[in-house]
Parts: sequence; structure tokens; C-alpha cells
Amino acid sequence: MRKPQTLLWLLTALSAVLLSLPWLVPHTGALALVAFVPLLCAEAVAEQCKVRASWIYPAAAFVAWNAATTFWVCNATVGGGIFAILANAAQMLLIWLLFRLARKRLPGVVPYIFLAAMWIAWERRYFSVEISWPWLTLGGAFAQSTRTVQWYEYTGMLGGSLWVWLSNLGIFGLLVAVSDGYWQRWNKLARACASIGIILVIAGPVVASKMIWSSYGERSEGELEVVIGQPNFDPYQKFESMSQAEQTAVLLDGFADALSARPAGPVLLLAPETFTGDIFLNQPEASRTLQSIRTFLGAHPGAEMLLGASTYDIYATHAAPDILARQYGDGWILSHNSAVMATASDPIEVYHKSKLVVGTELTPYPKIFVPLDDWLSRKMGVSGLMGRCIGQEEVSLLHFGPQRVPLGCAVCYESVYGEYCTEYVKAGAQAMTIITNDAWWGDTPGYRQHLNFARLRAIELRRDIARCGNTGISCFIDQRGEIQDQSSWWTRETLSGQVNLSTEQTAFVRHGDLVGRVCTLMFLLLAAMLLVRLFLPKK
Repeated sequence: MRKPQTLLWLLTALSAVLLSLPWLVPHTGALALVAFVPLLCAEAVAEQCKVRASWIYPAAAFVAWNAATTFWVCNATVGGGIFAILANAAQMLLIWLLFRLARKRLPGVVPYIFLAAMWIAWERRYFSVEISWPWLTLGGAFAQSTRTVQWYEYTGMLGGSLWVWLSNLGIFGLLVAVSDGYWQRWNKLARACASIGIILVIAGPVVASKMIWSSYGERSEGELEVVIGQPNFDPYQKFESMSQAEQTAVLLDGFADALSARPAGPVLLLAPETFTGDIFLNQPEASRTLQSIRTFLGAHPGAEMLLGASTYDIYATHAAPDILARQYGDGWILSHNSAVMATASDPIEVYHKSKLVVGTELTPYPKIFVPLDDWLSRKMGVSGLMGRCIGQEEVSLLHFGPQRVPLGCAVCYESVYGEYCTEYVKAGAQAMTIITNDAWWGDTPGYRQHLNFARLRAIELRRDIARCGNTGISCFIDQRGEIQDQSSWWTRETLSGQVNLSTEQTAFVRHGDLVGRVCTLMFLLLAAMLLVRLFLPKK
């Protein structure tokens, strides 16, 4: 083949499309099972034809995949969106280039095993590092095809990543066997084994999922009544169109209408992330928003409210209490993105979001970037360019009602982290809530992707979820990941429903991410083998 570039670009484009569609189009998760095959074929063609600078093809595929699925980040921050796309694609490309290196030094199918193990190890690492963007974890491709991955209660989302790689590598291996003539030389038994193996890899998890789906019964040790309030405030004009007091009145009026249509009794009122920003934890009772909420709850016996708030700790000290503290008058202030449980009279319970968004909430590696941020801020005459929220090291629960039912509350971005969310259940959460504000991204795939990731959390934890978004989509999700009732996007609504309570723990909750750990160990062993092959002299 003299000029394979056209073929290479077609294969590259095909992989990019197949990788992107599961995040954009409902019920297309199965495409991920073949999405890498064209790119692996392009790799083989480029090597056979000795194409120069062939790294450009996987690079283009990864940039296109990231751009097509996460372009919406630019609606909130153009620079951050471009960085997220290019940085994530660059890491994917690095994995691919290491795979190329392994193909030159390691025998047979070992480089392909190395590729799959390395990719999954990278995904697992992405769930724990400070600068973290696990949005395109391969197992997330099935977030809109949840009936095929009910077994996530055993493996978690990285089990889906393993399925993607086993399928792609199995199909590619079969194509290579046919094109290189091995298939014709195999006997009937070998061909049958190869064919059956591919069928089992692709169809086996689907069949297992269908069996779990059909036999699964909602686990219920009681029900919790919930009313979700979706106030629908444009975050870019939050305090230009109305004051905080007016926004609070809108939310409470919506709750009042919903409560008037239902019997009196214990009910959890759920409000979105960062609904208010006037709660100082040193003096929470001074918050006018909290005062209004307490008055409202006092008029509705049995009602309690879980809301999102920007909260603050004030320190009247000469020295900064933390490197992330900002000056506040003669002292210092520390910021949090919090979930607050309020009753008519009891002290508030507070949980601080831990998985923070880099840039807008989190200054990564603060010893390096805080001084740089301070210097740039002084030069530009602004108060600070990067967010400096403080999270808490371990999850804590919020409690509802006279029985103090323990609830987990994932704040926005935290709902993307499967193994992190298991900590709520380990701590005793009998149901899950999610509060978020996805309005920053506008009417793009971003808020729909975020919603669907919550469906995977419901399967992994086997917990009902009540999800509240400022502008949507708010919903109730059952333990099989099915949305039972939902609001519309960018409307002011309230939803009423029940969530089941459960104390049972899934295998994924009990044992954690075994797939990620095994793949990480395998990657380290194969990486050591590769290093030995690279640095030992050839015989």
C-alpha cells in the first residue's frame, strides 16, 4: 500500500466516532466494545507501511474523542475546557506510545495485555490524584445502557473498562488471525474455541446482567419521603436578577406548594448545591437564609431540609491557619462547598465536599500554586484566580428524622467517583442524595452525562438516590439505576417521591475496586519486564 494515509485517517475518524457516541447518544454503549478496533488496525497498517510520524493518528483520535464529549466545559471556562481536552488526550497518547514501545520489546500478545492493564491502571489512578478528570473512564460508556451492566455491583465501573478492552482486543486478534492466514491453518476445534471465546467475552456480561436485572428486587427496610426543589436560577445572573432572600422565598414557596398536596409527616426537603453563601460556621445562626429555613420548617412539623451552601470558617488570628486561607478583614477565611442538614431548631449538620473541581474550587499542590496564584492576582488586580475550597479528609453522613436515618450526600462532582461513594455506604448510609448545579455548562451533553453517572452509582451501591440540580435534571433513581421520576431541564419544579432504605452492602462496597487493583499490579509487573528488556544488552 503506497499511500495508506487516507485509510489511516478513515480508521482514526471511525474510532473517534465510536468512542464518542456512547457519551452522546442513549443506548449506544455497545459501540465501545469495538471502538478501539479501527485504531488498532491503523496501528498495524502504519507499522507495516512504515508511516512516519504515525503518532498523529492516535493523537487525533483522542483529541477528537475528548473534544466531542467534553467540549461543554468551555461554557464554564474556555481555558479550563481546552486544557481538560488536551491534557486528557495527551495522557491517552502517552499510554498508546508506551504500548508501541512494548510492541518492539515484548513478545506476542503481551504488549496488548500491557496496553489494557496500563489503561485501566491509569483510570484507577485518576480517581485518587489531585488533578483528576475521570469523566471518560471507559466503563462510563454504559451509563446510558445500565441494563447491560448490572454486574457493576461486583466490579464497579472499571469492570466495564476491562470488558471494553477484552472485547476490542479479542475482535482485533481475530481479524489479525484471518488477515495473516492463521485462521486458515487452524483446525476446526481451534476456530470453534476462538469464535466461542469472542462470543462469550461480548455476550456473557450482557446475559449475566439481564439475569441480575430480572431477578433483582428492590431492597427496602423502610421508606423515606422526599421532596426535591429545583429553583432554576441562572448561576451567571444569580444575584443580578434577585437577592438571596428573594431566591430563598422562591425555593420555600415551591416546597410549601408541594407539602400542601401531601399528608403531614416526616419529609426530607432537598435543595441544590451552593444554594446560599451566607453560612459562617463560627456563627451559623446569623445566616438569614438559615433563619428563613428554620421558620419554614417550624411551620411544617416533620420537615427537614438538606441544602447546598458555600460555608466559611473565620479565624481572628495574625497568622494564616492554612495555606489556602484568604485574608478577611484583620483575620482569615477558609471556604467550603458544603451540604447542610437543617431542622427547625437542632444544630445544623455539615458535610464538606471533598472531590473538588480543579481551578474553580481547588488549587492543586498548594505549596506551588498558591504563591503563584497570589502573585498573578496582585499583578492583575483581582482577589484570586483559583478556587481555594477546603474539603474534609473522610466522608461523613447527614441524619434525618427522629430515628436519625443516616444519609450520604455526594456534592456534584463527587458522584463521578464510584469507589469514593462506597465510603458513604461503609459509614452506614441507607440511601444516597446528590446535590449539584450543572447550569454552568448550559444545554449541552454535560448535565446529561453527569446525571447518567449517578445511575451507575445506584447500581454499584444498590442504593436509591434522590438527585437535586439547580436547573435540572432532578430525579429519583432506584437501585437498578432506573430513573423513576425526573424534572425537565431549565424549569422551576418540585418532585415528590420515596426512596427505599437499605443496610445491605454490595461486593463492590465491601471489597472495593478489585479490577483496578489487579490491573495496576499487572501493569507494574509488565512495566518492570519492559524496563528489563530496554536496558539489558541484547544477546
